Amino acid sequence: MTLALHPRILGLDVGSRRIGVAVSDPLGITAQGLDTIQRQNKRTDFGTLEKVIQGYSIVEIVVGYPLRMSGAEGIQSAKMDVFAEELRKRFKLPVHLWDERLSSAQANRLLRETDMSIKRRGEVVDQMAAVLILQSWMEARETTKTSPGV
Repeated sequence: MTLALHPRILGLDVGSRRIGVAVSDPLGITAQGLDTIQRQNKRTDFGTLEKVIQGYSIVEIVVGYPLRMSGAEGIQSAKMDVFAEELRKRFKLPVHLWDERLSSAQANRLLRETDMSIKRRGEVVDQMAAVLILQSWMEARETTKTSPGV
């Protein structure tokens, strides 16, 4: 039995200084972290993203959507709405906004459980948050595909 390869999906945890990056594996089962992008300016950031999108043949993008704990949108949510629209226009790909509440906190908690130094944890927390965002989106999508009546 051969397993079918899935189109790759890009997950992003976008912050003001860094962009955490993750990509789905070729089987569409897990999210894997890539190098975090140190933000410079829009042109450079989007150029780096373009290399990732082309290099992994990305067909969809999932962007972490920062909601307040109440579920309400705020200033950061509005910034991600704009960022997602810029991604759609630039790359002509579907872009999904996905609730990222607690992803950074969960990433920090998971990393604290390792023997990793505080400095190193700070370097990979955005990557881990992107992995958690993409993984939860993929699992939710898979659940809706396999639910009766869907």
